[in-house]
Amino acid sequence: MIKEAVIVAGGLGSRFGGRTEAMPKGFIEIEGEAIVERSVRKLIANGVERIIIGTGHCSEWYDRLAKKYPCIVTVRNDDYAKTSSMGTLEVCAPLVTGDFFLLESDLIYDAVGLKVLANDARENVILASGPTNSKDEVYLETDENGVLKSVSKNRSEISSVAGELVGITKLGKKTLDEMTVYYRKDFPAHIKIDYEQVLKAVAQQTPVYVRTVQYYAWTEIDDEAMFTRAIETIWPRIAENEELQNIRREVLLNPGPSTTTDSVKYAQVVSDICPRESEFGELMEWCSKELTRFVAKEDSYATVMFGCSGTGADEAMISSCVPPGGKLLVVDNGSYGERLAKIAKIYDIDMTVFKSSTYEALDTQKLENAFQSENYAALAIVYHETTTGLLNRLDILCPLAKKYGMITLVDAVSAYGGMPMDLEKLGIDFMTCTSNKHIQGMAGIGFVVAKKSELEKQKDWPMRNYYFNLYDQYRYFLETKQTRFTPPVQTFYALRQAIIETKQETIEKRFERYTACWNILTKALEEIGLKMLVKAELQSHFITAILIPETSEYSFTALHDHAKKAGFTIYPGKLGNIDTFRIANMGDIRPEEMERFTVLLREYMHSIGVC
Repeated sequence: MIKEAVIVAGGLGSRFGGRTEAMPKGFIEIEGEAIVERSVRKLIANGVERIIIGTGHCSEWYDRLAKKYPCIVTVRNDDYAKTSSMGTLEVCAPLVTGDFFLLESDLIYDAVGLKVLANDARENVILASGPTNSKDEVYLETDENGVLKSVSKNRSEISSVAGELVGITKLGKKTLDEMTVYYRKDFPAHIKIDYEQVLKAVAQQTPVYVRTVQYYAWTEIDDEAMFTRAIETIWPRIAENEELQNIRREVLLNPGPSTTTDSVKYAQVVSDICPRESEFGELMEWCSKELTRFVAKEDSYATVMFGCSGTGADEAMISSCVPPGGKLLVVDNGSYGERLAKIAKIYDIDMTVFKSSTYEALDTQKLENAFQSENYAALAIVYHETTTGLLNRLDILCPLAKKYGMITLVDAVSAYGGMPMDLEKLGIDFMTCTSNKHIQGMAGIGFVVAKKSELEKQKDWPMRNYYFNLYDQYRYFLETKQTRFTPPVQTFYALRQAIIETKQETIEKRFERYTACWNILTKALEEIGLKMLVKAELQSHFITAILIPETSEYSFTALHDHAKKAGFTIYPGKLGNIDTFRIANMGDIRPEEMERFTVLLREYMHSIGVC
């Protein structure tokens, strides 16, 4: 996996004349998007966690871009007017920690080039293409082993052309260090040298290979003529090539699994790997730490992962975290609170169930009375009741439980990752979630975010379970960076990509997006004349339970099929004698897609005389 990228973007872009006097050429737009921002998105989609941009001319443009994408770090080449691309790469070098992609800022390119390099087992590889007739070619020559031998813009200096330099390269940290040493040893003479010339020099000791994709679609954009060529000839090829790889879009308005990005789907397509390899252990450890950081501090909490659903994580929590001989109080105000109680019953845990309305706010005073009635060791409660969209006020209830000395066990399966939360402030000791809802990964990984001080207390407790034992899984992972049993390998790669994308969007912005979708939906419901089960002020903005219209003409199947034909999946709901259908604002759904769905909803309701 290539986790880092460097974009050299310090140049003046003087060949463009007036167009780039007040902005870097990387911000020239094609179809309304700056070419460098499109490159950033492609790097993120290919699993890059950190992008270092070496700036110079109009560096503030890149600083603003870094505010939009948290993965970007900018570093300024103060000598940009006197140096060339190697000068900018040299100032970026101290920030690079491992293997990385090296790109130029003025490129448009088919993203498959990144996959080609990432899939190449060799450490240092230059991406090359066949003839481009761009009038600004940089020719590459290799030896019999495919190692870079010569680089020149002068065709006559190359005896045999292996390909043309694209401006996308994969390099190891050691090679970069060698390049900077070479550059610094004779700085005045090297001041205007390009990085590819330094690569040629370094390749005499450290192999730098050339990988040629004969018909690769790409171009750099250095002047107006090249920009015209890009727009008219190259960009249409790139757009078509990449569109062919798009997966048919199905918008899941059901409560999970959620709609995922194509980049999360493709992240599963990796070389086979034994999950006991250290490389995979490091991937799991990274996922565990990042999942913790979304909601808590690493020094106080840890994330324990299992190959399972969210219900599996609930089972791990309930069966592991109630102290021996301790009594559990379970809040049941929906199907998932009821499920927590069922799990506790199966494990023969001493328990009282506090039943409450499935669509009204919990009565805090009644719940506190229950806390006072017996000496409970733990409270189990659902944060967001997926059955109805009701959000329980854990900011009030968990601190109240802590006041009475209770461990707090929280099912946050359909809350985690969808809205900001701080487990310490909320008073949550153990919290469950899954990889397939707000985190926008694939189904198959359940996890418990656990307060370490409470988790360590389980060390000497007799085990109620085996596969789902929380402390055993935690201890083994701490010692080995492995799970005790075979993990879902491809699902972890998808989870890694989902985490990368969550970090870029941020949970705060994700909640804003979900809320925008919810606002569109609730406005449409009011206009159509449909009523919600839960009052708006008690809702999460993630799930909306809608009462079915009072007409015999209504058929959920017909509504479902009408939506499905247009690429939307919806879900029924039933609470005792209350009939509803549910619409979820979860996963990679966009406000414009919710707008389209509400049009379909109006059409169907109009067809049965509701509006």
